[in-house]
Amino acid sequence: FSGDDVYMSNENERQEYVLNENGIIFVGNARYIEARGWYYGQFQDLLNICLTMLDLSLYYRQDPAMDVSRRGDPKYVGRVISSMINGNDNDNGVLLGKWQGSFHSHENPSRWDGSVVILKKWRQDNYRPVQYGQCWVFAGVMCTVLRCLGIPTRLVSNFNSAHDVDRNLSIDKYYDSSGRSLNIGKDSTWDYHVWNESWFIRPDLGRSYSGWQVLDATPQEQSRG
Repeated sequence: FSGDDVYMSNENERQEYVLNENGIIFVGNARYIEARGWYYGQFQDLLNICLTMLDLSLYYRQDPAMDVSRRGDPKYVGRVISSMINGNDNDNGVLLGKWQGSFHSHENPSRWDGSVVILKKWRQDNYRPVQYGQCWVFAGVMCTVLRCLGIPTRLVSNFNSAHDVDRNLSIDKYYDSSGRSLNIGKDSTWDYHVWNESWFIRPDLGRSYSGWQVLDATPQEQSRG
């Protein structure tokens, strides 16, 4: 429907970013990029799971009437889902992240190849976070949920991905007077990072800001508390 905030006029883009149940996620590093197949499966009897995800969110628990009244706004729904894909907020999120140590007692993130089994396991385990996920897993599951809810969504991979923790838009490195590196900075550069973009208009910001909007479900540092 052309009046929807999420309307895409291009049929090829609708086929790719709404209806396509299969995709490729690019991971690795800038010199060795690996293409992983991923099954989104957004039409595989997941709608009730996705709606339950909205009802379990902290947004709904804090103000159910306000939350339900805003579910027609893709900006708001994207924010709620990006929070619910990870379980770091004690909100019954879908996935728990882990980047080091042993995975022997649960699933190694590298073994996942689709969203459907993760979302159904989350429901079967009474909405306890599935263990474990990393950035491409969070992004793959979020793409499934947003497409299931009718929001065009894609994945974006970035290599040599700067991680700036002090908000000065630079990666800071420190050296002593002899030129030896000092291990005191918290900034880092990751081999890669994967996040999502969803397509919708931005009446709050103006026409020039409509289009692909960044959403990232991977849990990181708190932002402004």
